[in-house]
Amino acid sequence: MTSPLRRYIPNMGILVPFITLVIAWVLTLLDVAAPGGTPDESTMASAMRWLLFIPGGFMFLASAVMHTVFAKSTAKRIGWQTNGFQYEIGFVSLGLGLAGIIAANSSEPAWLPIAVAQSVFLVLAGANHVREMVKVKNFAPGNTLILLYDFGLPISYLIALLSLRG
Repeated sequence: MTSPLRRYIPNMGILVPFITLVIAWVLTLLDVAAPGGTPDESTMASAMRWLLFIPGGFMFLASAVMHTVFAKSTAKRIGWQTNGFQYEIGFVSLGLGLAGIIAANSSEPAWLPIAVAQSVFLVLAGANHVREMVKVKNFAPGNTLILLYDFGLPISYLIALLSLRG
């Protein structure tokens, strides 16, 4: 019998989405200039730019590749069967990722719409992963560890946006 820990070790790459979230916050806290930012920009504005650029931009682009080019292995890590719907997830991830990168390099009015779109997608995807854990006992690493990102990025957006609103 395999221990639960042995099941997760080979799948640690699934933590990459969460790691991109941590990197965005670390860059913010280190006061590294964000893409599209200005020297006099507030910390939370810089945080939004980093969040939109890395976990909200490039991570969604990576998701697009994983759900299309590497559809079969990605589905297996999640505990799914590859199907046409998975490609649709890849296609929407492509659009959300490109929009995130564009928004990071744009002015503040562009941030809320893409943060809302990405957050709705992620929270509902996370809810679906939780439903699969409860209903069909799907505890595959790709179905469980992804929750750190599915809920972490929307919470991060919420914190940054509320801080910007004062």
